[in-house]
Amino acid sequence: MTRYYNFLKDCGVFYLVTINGTAPAARPFGAVMENDGDLFITAADTKAVYRQIKQNSNIQIVALKQKMLDDCPILSKHYSAPTDAHFCIFRVRVTEAYITTDEGKEFLV
Repeated sequence: MTRYYNFLKDCGVFYLVTINGTAPAARPFGAVMENDGDLFITAADTKAVYRQIKQNSNIQIVALKQKMLDDCPILSKHYSAPTDAHFCIFRVRVTEAYITTDEGKEFLV
C-alpha cells in the first residue's frame, strides 16, 4: 500500500473537492480503496458529486490528520449491496500528493 492511501485511511474522513459549475464543491468521504496503485472512491449516480466528476474529472482530496466526524456512516447504510443500481465507483489516478506542514510542502509521491 502507498503512503497516500495509508494517510487517507488513517484520517478516516477526507474531503473530495469537485467543480460545481464555476465554483468548488467539497463534501466528506470516508471510503477509499487502492488497487494496482490507483485509488478508488464511490458515489451514487443520483448525487451531484457523481454528475460533477463525470462532467469534470479534475478533483482534489483534502484530508486532515484528525477525526472530523466520529460517527461517519459506513457505506452499508447507503447501499444494500455492491450490485445496487446507484452504487458507482470512480478510479482516482494520483498525480500529486503532499502534506502541507508549517514549513511548507512535503511531497509524498
